[in-house]
Amino acid sequence: MRYLPLSDDDRRDMLATIGVASVDDLFVDVPLSARRDRPLDLPLHATEWEVERQLQDLAGRNLTAGAAPFFLGAGAYRHHVPAAVDALIQRGEFLTSYTPYQPEVSQGTLQYLFEFQTQVAVITGMEVANASMYDAATATAEAAAMAVRITRRDGILLSGSLHPHYRSVTATALRYAGYRIEALDPDPFNLEDLLGRIDEGTACVVVQNPGFFGHIRDLSALARACHEQGALLVVAVAEPVSLGLIEPPGAMGADIVVAEGQGIGNGLSFGGPGLGLFATREKFLRQMPGRIVGQTVDADGRPGWVLTLSTREQHIRREKATSNICTNSGLCALAFTIHLALLGARGLAGLAALNHGKAVQLAEKLERIKGVRMLTPAFFNEFAISLPRDAAGVVETLAERGILGGVPASRFYPSYPELAGVLLVAATETASEADMDTFAAALKEIVS
Repeated sequence: MRYLPLSDDDRRDMLATIGVASVDDLFVDVPLSARRDRPLDLPLHATEWEVERQLQDLAGRNLTAGAAPFFLGAGAYRHHVPAAVDALIQRGEFLTSYTPYQPEVSQGTLQYLFEFQTQVAVITGMEVANASMYDAATATAEAAAMAVRITRRDGILLSGSLHPHYRSVTATALRYAGYRIEALDPDPFNLEDLLGRIDEGTACVVVQNPGFFGHIRDLSALARACHEQGALLVVAVAEPVSLGLIEPPGAMGADIVVAEGQGIGNGLSFGGPGLGLFATREKFLRQMPGRIVGQTVDADGRPGWVLTLSTREQHIRREKATSNICTNSGLCALAFTIHLALLGARGLAGLAALNHGKAVQLAEKLERIKGVRMLTPAFFNEFAISLPRDAAGVVETLAERGILGGVPASRFYPSYPELAGVLLVAATETASEADMDTFAAALKEIVS
């Protein structure tokens, strides 16, 4: 067996060496209540071709993004990725490389990460950016922890416009750190009052733009209110293409910007992997998690790149570490960098304008349906509508007809019955007018 190289004699020798009688003895510290008393209900073995057929059958049950009219969003967006992106990232030197533990021999990796950082800083309107994080959810948690370190306060205020995944990951990651986390109720009408909740104990306010329900906000007044109280403003961006059209968070006074980079250069891939973007002001550089790549010159004056800052405990003293992030989303960051370089500044702005135009076109079609009410008056490429019946049921019926027609808010907020009829709908450049007409006609028939 090529996958089981150890013989029974090998295993007996290993067990004898460490002084236990059986493999089961290695698990004595696991309580019986946490152990299964029988094997999982799975086939014990099958031939390779049988396994392939079973997996193909399972995969065939999925209704994929490219096979149907597609209007899903809620934090993961379908965009066209040029073939050049995949062709380049699949080159062996990129596909098989890992993070630069010996940075001096990883010049190619360091150079593209430096370019990636530059791109992120530019589109977010910030001064410095790191070499990526896992995804926007973990980046949000890291940003809140960073704000606590900077302000030496323990209050974290999470907006109701913040993606529920970002909220829950932040709460989970910081649960045992002793911080005070206040998460406001979901805000589909953009009515929450954040200004009145900031006080001398607030370390940061975390808000999303565009918000989870699609609202676009001018955050300038919120930034001023935070700074007047000595707090920081953290802005999360779930759709990176929006940064080609909307005022960047840095220009509105944000102190830390986190974002999900999946929408540029990376496919949906059934929900992962993601790509966490993280940028901040230069004065906060020493408290930023992750890695930072810098540019320098060698002894002969030629340009080169170095790992300027490594902030995890593997590199520095544990008490000085600002993050336990173990790696960066390197290949995803490279795909982001290549796609954004192909677009350029004008191309990103054009793509963003196209996305907004598609969403406006779809919104106008859906608004004409009796019983459908628009909840998001100002949006980028995603908006929320209210339906006269349960949105989750509508989505299932649409899927049965081969239409991926949005994400019900109840999927994220099952304990809020008032959101049962709220549907999140996104339209990117990949949505054709025929797709929109098909969606609108089916939705009209279902809700009428």
